[in-house]
This record gives sequence, C-alpha cells and structure tokens, in this order.
Amino acid sequence: MFATTLVALILGLLTQSLPAHAQQADPEDPVVAVVDGTEVRRSDVEAVARALPEQYRQVPLPQIYGMLLDRAIDFRLLANAAQEQDLAEDPAVEAALEKARTEVLRDAYIRQQIEEGTTEDKLRARYDELKGAEGFTQEEVHARHILVGSEAEAEEVIAQLEGGAEFAPLAEEHSVDPSARSNGGDLGFFRREQMVPEFAEAAFALEPGEHTMEPVQSQFGWHVIEVLDRRMGAPSFEETEPRLRQELAREIVIALVADLRDAAEIERFNLDGSPMQIAPEGEQGGPEPGAAPQPRPEQGEAQGQQKTE
Repeated sequence: MFATTLVALILGLLTQSLPAHAQQADPEDPVVAVVDGTEVRRSDVEAVARALPEQYRQVPLPQIYGMLLDRAIDFRLLANAAQEQDLAEDPAVEAALEKARTEVLRDAYIRQQIEEGTTEDKLRARYDELKGAEGFTQEEVHARHILVGSEAEAEEVIAQLEGGAEFAPLAEEHSVDPSARSNGGDLGFFRREQMVPEFAEAAFALEPGEHTMEPVQSQFGWHVIEVLDRRMGAPSFEETEPRLRQELAREIVIALVADLRDAAEIERFNLDGSPMQIAPEGEQGGPEPGAAPQPRPEQGEAQGQQKTE
C-alpha cells in the first residue's frame, strides 16, 4: 500500500514543474530539510501536497506535514541518485527536460503578460467602458422574504399578512433564515440572476408594496416574498472584477499569439512530413488543422428539413 501511494505521488509530481531554489534565504519558502547537502524547501512539500488525491488535498497541511516531508525527502533522494548516474545525459531524459523547460517558459511568459495587462487600473478602465454599454445596467428589486419549512406554514403567513400583520415581525417570528431575526427578512436590492430561478421569477413579477399570494418553493424551502422597491442598477466593480479579469486575460493571450504568428516565419507539413500544399491567395482553402469536419451542403439541407418538419 505504501509503495503504491509513493509511486502514485511520484507520477503525479512528474506532471508538475518543480520549484527552482534560490541560494539566498527566502522567508516565504524556508528550508525544511537538507538531504546530502541539497536543500528541501517548503515549496517542495506543497508540491507533494498538490499531487495528492483531491480528498487528501482538503486536509490542512500541518496535519499531514510529517508524511509530506518524508515524501519530499524521498523525491530528493531519487533525484540525487538520478544525477549521480548522469541520467540527464540520456537522450530521452534530455528531450523530456527540454520539453518541461519549454512548457515552464511558455507558462511563465503567458502569466507575465496577463499580470501586466490586468492591473487594477486597466480593469477599472474596462469597467468604466462597460458602464456606458447597453445592457450593463439591469433591473433590480428590493425585497424581503419569510422562509419556512412547509407550504402550510407559508400559507398561514400569507393569511396573516392579508389580515393586516406587519411583514418584519412575522419574519422574525417564523422565518428559518437566521438573518431574519435581525433584519426582518430584508434581502436588499438584487438582480434576477443573483437568486434561484423560482425566487427571482416570483419577486420580479411583483410591484412595490405587493407580496406573493401563493407560497414560492425553492431548494431552500417555502418563501413568502414582498417587494419594497424597483430600480435600474449597475453591478459594482468588485462584482464584475473576476469576469473582467478573465475576459482581459483571454484577449491578451489571443492578441499575443496573433502578434507572434504575424512576426514569425512558419512552415507547415502534413502528418507524413511532406510539404503542405497552400491554396493560392484568393482561393478557398481547406479547413484549418484540427478543425471539425463541415457537413456537405446536402447534409445541411437534410438537417434543416428535419428541424423544420
């Protein structure tokens, strides 16, 4: 069992890039062991942890630190033994090391370009551009709710509201939402996509001052909803930052690759190594390498007929 786990860890670690060790002291990456004069650092232990099966990655690092440190020491012993046998001179190993080096450099370059292109100033500039775009502001409602465990309880709450009872005291008394005890079930303003579909559909169908006349069921239980106000609002920078960062990163990589292609001299060959025939300029070429095959016109017509029949 131990041997199987060790081999699995080694194979998992081989798919990751090992951290490079600086000679100077690094308070963020301290030395945690020395093996035949070679330092093992905290980052080595963390790399072993990342190679564990997912269920073990949830365990706090201090709880399994001893086992992880032993594995990191084992890996260093194995690496030292490989160096002593000059395995780096083996052509297959040399090719694998070069491949790994290329991948590390590629990823580092992409990461550098993304970091430079997604500073807070650039993200805020993109946010300011989007604020003026159509569809950026969306309808929001200010609502409160009473969450109960059964349809019958919700119907009883609605009956009390129809009888003139105040919403907030009912929320404090009946709602199983813990926050209702302090805020009377107030949810503040929210957009449609911020709520589960059943709740959003019911809330956005109400006008200010109205409450649902039928219980609304969701995965959380049964709701009675009252809308207090409606407005058009825009998501904050903090809400949109993750999406903006992702969009900018994608644009940066696409533009980066396009610029590199434009500046490079690229020759293409077929799978057998023979020269690839390039269609003359102005003529329709074949599909790009790796592109999905396109249906013939008669296939498209048949498919269209099937859809419309």
